[in-house]
Amino acid sequence: MKRQIVKGVLLAMALLMTATGANAQRDRNYVKSQIKKWGQCKNVAITKTNGDVALYGKCGYATSNVPTGLSNKLRELNKASILIDDVQLTENGRWCVLYGRNDAEWTTNAPSGLANKIHEYHRNNYVVRSISFNDYNDWVIVSDEYYSTSSTELMNWLKNGSNKYGRLWAVCITDDAAIAVYANGFCVRGDVPEDLLSALRSTSFNVYRLKVSGNSWFFADQNGNYRYYM
Repeated sequence: MKRQIVKGVLLAMALLMTATGANAQRDRNYVKSQIKKWGQCKNVAITKTNGDVALYGKCGYATSNVPTGLSNKLRELNKASILIDDVQLTENGRWCVLYGRNDAEWTTNAPSGLANKIHEYHRNNYVVRSISFNDYNDWVIVSDEYYSTSSTELMNWLKNGSNKYGRLWAVCITDDAAIAVYANGFCVRGDVPEDLLSALRSTSFNVYRLKVSGNSWFFADQNGNYRYYM
């Protein structure tokens, strides 16, 4: 009897280790398969080297090879059935999650000034819709009514876009590119894939979320309709 119990325990441990290993080896194809299974996707975080995230519905998600802290936070929110609204992830493993009614959690090595600005927005009850930053300490935070940036140069770029295209919805900043999406158009800086620009020009829905990393990109409207190349 004891021998059977021991065998059962060993088998369970083996299965657990196999499952853990499978999760650790998940690649971008897993995330893409989950997006296809859902039929909708409201948001993503994509990188060239540090994993990917896809978000679905209120708190559904799929990940591949993301930092442990981010994975744990997403699991915690999902188990508590708390809204997961946006995820930011950089090539060096910095991350931020927007969740709940107007909450955010981010890594301790977030860009200088960003944490203080997030706290300021929360104190003033500004609902944060988008946070983006890169590993060179450039950042943008967008609320329903206001937006702030890490530099005057970035602010002037966004303001010029607002004057031309109206309300700012979201911004994505990477180490080598930036793109801002407005109510009636978009602006780009740096190395943005030409097929993304072509897709934005031809899309029939209102783009509310957009992410880019290298040659990979994603955008979606507020209803979860999406287009992507990953």
